[in-house]
Amino acid sequence: MSASCCDHCQADNAAESLHNQTYRRVLWAVLAINAVMFAVEIGAGLASRSASLQADSLDFLGDAANYAISLLVVGMALRVRARASLAKALTMGIFGLWVIGVAGWNMATGITPQAYTMGVVGITALLANAASFGLLWRFRAGDSNMRSAWICTRNDVIGNIAVMLAAFGVFGTGAGWPDVIVAAVMGALALQGAVVVARQAMAELELPRGAPAE
Repeated sequence: MSASCCDHCQADNAAESLHNQTYRRVLWAVLAINAVMFAVEIGAGLASRSASLQADSLDFLGDAANYAISLLVVGMALRVRARASLAKALTMGIFGLWVIGVAGWNMATGITPQAYTMGVVGITALLANAASFGLLWRFRAGDSNMRSAWICTRNDVIGNIAVMLAAFGVFGTGAGWPDVIVAAVMGALALQGAVVVARQAMAELELPRGAPAE
């Protein structure tokens, strides 16, 4: 009986180790994707004066930082990962508030961005995030740390589609309000994601020490 339990524990540990190794490789891949796309989008966003592109570029930067944090805490105790998730929830919330502020500023100043640049870069960003989304899909139901990484990428895909819709709207109307609306929606998504991650992280912190993640 004892030998059977020991074998079972060893099998569980081996499976968890393999799972963590796979997750690390995925995180390195999506970290690289997000870092490259931040550089591309921040340049295009500033050049085109698009609030939604600038918002998306900072989202890429925030995601890259979040994936780096996730890499640091993979395999650590649940409470450590939960605290890291709280830090990521805070950054997601700050990002959301900042984006909504930029959208308000552009609306007040009447800035009209360049629709063509928005469309081209939006398509490129969508392809990059679709790749990240596919890589992280299998980890979407893990602990708050894994879930936060997937939520960030999910929001990015939605945001990229919205940026392209904004580009069509700016092109069709010749006004900047579609860009402002999309930036505001992206900010709201970031705030919603921050609340979801923070709630799960707080619940994990309330578990007894040594309790396994679901």
